[in-house]
Amino acid sequence: MNRPLVAELGRLGLLSRLFTSGALDLCLMRESLAYACTEAETALALQGLGAHPVHAHGTPAQRERWLPRVADGTAVAAFALSEPGAGSDAAALKLTASPDGPSGRRLTGEKCWISNAPEADFYTVFARTTPGAGARGVTAFLVPADRPGLTGAPLDMLSPHPIGSLDFDGVPVTDDDVLGEVDRGFRVAMGTLNLFRPSVGAFAVGMARAALDATVRHTSRRDAFSGKLMDLQAVAHRVAEMALRTEAARLMVYAAATAYDEGAPDVPQRAAMAKLLATETAQYVVDTAVQLHGARALRRGHLLEHLYREVRAPRIYEGASEVQLGIIAKELYKELSKDVGTEGEAL
Repeated sequence: MNRPLVAELGRLGLLSRLFTSGALDLCLMRESLAYACTEAETALALQGLGAHPVHAHGTPAQRERWLPRVADGTAVAAFALSEPGAGSDAAALKLTASPDGPSGRRLTGEKCWISNAPEADFYTVFARTTPGAGARGVTAFLVPADRPGLTGAPLDMLSPHPIGSLDFDGVPVTDDDVLGEVDRGFRVAMGTLNLFRPSVGAFAVGMARAALDATVRHTSRRDAFSGKLMDLQAVAHRVAEMALRTEAARLMVYAAATAYDEGAPDVPQRAAMAKLLATETAQYVVDTAVQLHGARALRRGHLLEHLYREVRAPRIYEGASEVQLGIIAKELYKELSKDVGTEGEAL
């Protein structure tokens, strides 16, 4: 984890904007940072993801203790939802919060693929408080990293991303650590993801734009077949397709973010569409950019070599592409059911 970078983001005032801005501003920040420096973008996004539940659902004491430090970059946050057996199926969580006295509980189990773990200063942890209740039996807890029984280990990933696993061996929590309400933690998680899913799309759009601009420059300068690469219609058309898809994804991301800010009822569907289209588009654009650059793009240290490693993960985290398709379909059929019900009442 690059703590000096996090501190610099705080000094520049970018982290404080996580708590004063809407979804559209978050998307603009993430896209701009991704275009210039994916490491800075990721650091900003992870602070927001881990701290938003505290901002939105925390008690005054929780907010006062942690949010100023998150904003100035002196405390690092993490969002601990995924488990070895519960990634995209977040309702299948196994980490348990067993009763321990009149107002206490003990967290027991594992978390995996947790960004900023094990180096974060606190974690928003989702644990099962009511067995057999599915999504309705999950509670969100704010767990400082120094709680006894909490350990973790880093994971070596394809891209240079701070990520790790966490082990909870009877970690003590109390009612004062609850974020929101007991057994209503799934709402905390989904509310956070509905805000951040469009901005994952913005991250992807920023990478796609960087790859597109690099490709336009390269194909306009590269000599080939008695001319420039851009003079070949096949090449020019592929670059045009890259631009078309990038702009379409960008507009969908902005539309989803605007819908969130306006409190539109179809935010889950729009957020899923934005994340799905933008991340899949970025994969296509970066891959095409590599193809048009040739072997030089795969050399260690090249911009596209870096983007090629970075662009893969967003299609998986915060809900894989397949999950987004499921959300979109579910929302479409939900609307159909409402329409059918309305027609029935009219008859």
